[in-house]
Amino acid sequence: MRKLFLALLLATTSLAFAQTLPPSPRQLYPGLFEAVQLGRVYPDNKTFVDAVAKQPPADVLRAYNQQKAGPGFDLKTFVAAHFTPPAAAGGQYQSRVAAGLRAHLDTLWTVLQRQPDAKQQVGSSLLPLPRPYLVPGGRFREVYYWDSYFTMLGLAESHRTPVIRDMVDNFAYLLDTYGFIPNGNRTYYLTRSQPPFFSLMVSLLARQEGGLKTLPRYQKQLLREYAYWMAGGVTLKPGTAKNRAVRLPRGELLNRYWDDSDQPREESYVEDVEAAKRSPQPPARFYRNVRAAAASGWDFSTRWFGPKGDLGSIQTTDLVPVDLNCLLYNLETTIAKSYRQQGNGARATAFLAKAQARKKAILAYCWDAKAGWFVDYNFRRQQRSPRQTLAGVYPLEFGLATPAQAKLVAAGLKTSFLKPGGLTTTRTRSGQQWDAPNAWAPLQYMAIDGLERYNHTTLARTIGTRWISLNREVFRQTGKLMEKYNVVDPHLKAGGGEYPLQDGFGWTNGVLLKLMNKYEPQKPL
Repeated sequence: MRKLFLALLLATTSLAFAQTLPPSPRQLYPGLFEAVQLGRVYPDNKTFVDAVAKQPPADVLRAYNQQKAGPGFDLKTFVAAHFTPPAAAGGQYQSRVAAGLRAHLDTLWTVLQRQPDAKQQVGSSLLPLPRPYLVPGGRFREVYYWDSYFTMLGLAESHRTPVIRDMVDNFAYLLDTYGFIPNGNRTYYLTRSQPPFFSLMVSLLARQEGGLKTLPRYQKQLLREYAYWMAGGVTLKPGTAKNRAVRLPRGELLNRYWDDSDQPREESYVEDVEAAKRSPQPPARFYRNVRAAAASGWDFSTRWFGPKGDLGSIQTTDLVPVDLNCLLYNLETTIAKSYRQQGNGARATAFLAKAQARKKAILAYCWDAKAGWFVDYNFRRQQRSPRQTLAGVYPLEFGLATPAQAKLVAAGLKTSFLKPGGLTTTRTRSGQQWDAPNAWAPLQYMAIDGLERYNHTTLARTIGTRWISLNREVFRQTGKLMEKYNVVDPHLKAGGGEYPLQDGFGWTNGVLLKLMNKYEPQKPL
């Protein structure tokens, strides 16, 4: 019966969302799109896909095709005449360092907030949302899925429950409209999602609202999120995968990151095209792996690379990520809790059984006893990844680790990851932004909270206070909070990535305020 229920749920969901999606910029402007991106009309490829056409897209494309072969045609001049480029999120806002860090954080909630979008704007890639929302900042002018949970942590500390509710409602709207939560609310993100934090958002809102009505209110959307991740999994044979579902050798069903497209990312078109030329993989496979890494949020890291350790060897779709499956374990337990609050014990028991089966598989495949660390599992090679990353703290955050395992992870964090400014993302220096010496707010929080759960409070406090000190010092020097930080040498900026260091910055703000209130509640700056 359980398998039949899941199969019916998946089939119903796939039929409900078999609709025509709004076209992306590459689909709207064939030929023009490639010319603009490959010609670097804008230094950042994301600028063009976020630009808004001044005339209907069909008219713009017609004008381009008529004029491009003419004498004296200049592509940059044409683009300037037919498109309005986007402004950076945050606009002309200037911080006041003298007012203090807490005042800065409080102001940014307003600076980074966007009002509801009435409808799809012709010539824009922005997907409309019905309620206000917060964007990360800089070049990230739209809402981002997993970023938003960590932003919400700060909103909760600021007692802005209505804003949290608005954002949860927006994600519920995306699930109702598209059957999943896109990477961000842009047409070019409609082929992939991001780490599934929706269940944590709903639980956070439930704690703010109190009572037993919140989880059941979003149960339909929680089930849609689950159906999206599990689609195709019921009929899989051992050792095979389809979409985001993976059937492991002994029959266990876990998940991987996946993107439905095998083309270059529109927002990073040049980077992908050039990188594909250097990869031994067929272009379609390379693009799929790159896009799957983007779906993970870790774009890019040696975590996803093959034995050669470079981008050309990327193998994201071969890996069962430990953090993703911990998040889906939490989704299953949250759905079970929503059923229990409704008095539906049978359905609650069914989803708890799914969660327990997932937990057992995570511990069997992702725990490396020799390394004393939780790692990803390569289901094609049937071996654990040799790379230790901060994804290994997720089993602590969600309570899957045994006390003995948590003790070993804590020891590994202290000896291999802890640096003057906090925890480095991996132990590898590769030039990629999700490797050493860089550090990111969400991973600091997951590690700290996971350590607290297992009573490793001294190490958790050390990480938290070092991270706060680094953030505070950078703010004093620059008046900004950054997307990522160099924790090995706090005097240097974080590097790597396909774009310059961004400031704003949504998830940094949320985690920082949460940690400041926890470890430094009386400190004004």
